[in-house]
Amino acid sequence: MSTVLIDKLLHTVVSRKASDLHIAVGSPPVVRVDGRLMRLETKELTSEDTVSLMKSITPERCQQELQEVGGTDFGFAFGDVARFRVSVFKQRGYVGIVLRQLPNRLMDFKEMGTPPALEKLIMRPRGLILVTGPTGSGKTTTLAAAVDYINHKTDRHIITIEDPIEFFHKHDKCLINQRELNVDVPSFSEAIRRALRQDPDVILVGEMRDLETIEAAITAAETGHIVFGTLHTTGAQGTVNRIIDVFPTNQQEQIRTQLSVAMIGVVSQALLPKIGGGRIAAYEMLVITPAIANLIRENKTFRITSSIQTGAKLGMQLLDDHMYDIWKRGIVTKEEILAKANMVEALAAKIARAERGFFEDDGEASERLRGSNDDGDED
Repeated sequence: MSTVLIDKLLHTVVSRKASDLHIAVGSPPVVRVDGRLMRLETKELTSEDTVSLMKSITPERCQQELQEVGGTDFGFAFGDVARFRVSVFKQRGYVGIVLRQLPNRLMDFKEMGTPPALEKLIMRPRGLILVTGPTGSGKTTTLAAAVDYINHKTDRHIITIEDPIEFFHKHDKCLINQRELNVDVPSFSEAIRRALRQDPDVILVGEMRDLETIEAAITAAETGHIVFGTLHTTGAQGTVNRIIDVFPTNQQEQIRTQLSVAMIGVVSQALLPKIGGGRIAAYEMLVITPAIANLIRENKTFRITSSIQTGAKLGMQLLDDHMYDIWKRGIVTKEEILAKANMVEALAAKIARAERGFFEDDGEASERLRGSNDDGDED
C-alpha cells in the first residue's frame, strides 16, 4: 500500500505545484502551496501509515540514523518527475516526514530577477559571497543558478559541499564535483579543508552552521577562491554581525579584519506569494566597497544599511525597497511585504504615503533611513 500511496501523494505535490508535503500521525497529508498549508482530502494517517511511507523512500543508512538520533535528511528522486529533500524525524514517539520539492529545472538569474551585481561578483577570481534568508526563501535555487551561470561562462573547477545534494550539475565549461555530507564527507569544515588540496576555483558550502566551517570558508576565500556560503540570517547588516558573533570575543577583532578583506558581497532574499498564485523573490544586495570594508573592520556595521541605500550606482539595493517596488507594481499585497520587512515601521509609513499619492525620491529615502538608524545606534 505504501508505494502506491507515496506515488499518489508525490503526483499530487507535483500537479499542485506544492513546495512541501507534510506527513504526520493524526492528520491527513498536508501540502504547502504558495506559502499556505492545505490539508489533502484523504483519511487521517495512522502510526503504521507514516512508518510504511517512511520505509518506502528512506535509504537503509538513514533509517538507522533515525533510530539512533531521532532524525535524518536525504535527497530523493521521484523518477524523472521531481526531486525532493526529505527530513524524517520522531515526534511524540511517532514518525513525521517533510518532503521539500526541488525545482526540476535550474532557473537562471533572469527568470529569478536577481540583482545584476551578483553576476559580476561571481566572476571575480576570489572572495566570499553569502546568500542569506530564512528557510524556504530560495537560497539553494540562487546558489544553483550561480553555479550554472559560471558553468556555462568560463572554465573553472567547482566543488560543492551539500546536505543533501539538491541540484545535479552536468559538466559544461566547468568541471563540477558535488560532495554530500555524511555520504562523501563527514563535515562541512573538513570538506572545505580537503577541497583546498583539490585545485578548486569555486567552493560552494551548503551551510555555514558553525565556527569551524565559517573559519574554513573565510580562509578559502582569502587564499584565492570564490566561496559561496549560506546563512539563515535576514538582511546584509545582520549577516555580517552574525558571522562575527559566532566567534569568541577575543577573536572578533581579527575576524572583522579578515572578513573585511575576504567578503565581496551578500545577497539576502525573501520569497513572497504573488496575488493570483505563484511566488516571487525579493533581494537585498550588498557589494563590499573599500568604505564598507572599513565599516566592518571598525565595528560600525550599523551603518551598512544606509550605505546600501546610497550605493544604488554600484548595484546595491535594500530588501525593503525591492519589496516596495514589487508591491507598487501590484504583484504582491502590502501585508505580505510587511510580514517580511527588515524595518517594518519605516516601510509601513512609506506605503501609507504612497497610498495617499506621495512617492519619495532618493534624498527623502536616505533621510528616512538616517532617522531610523539614529534611533538605536551608537557610534
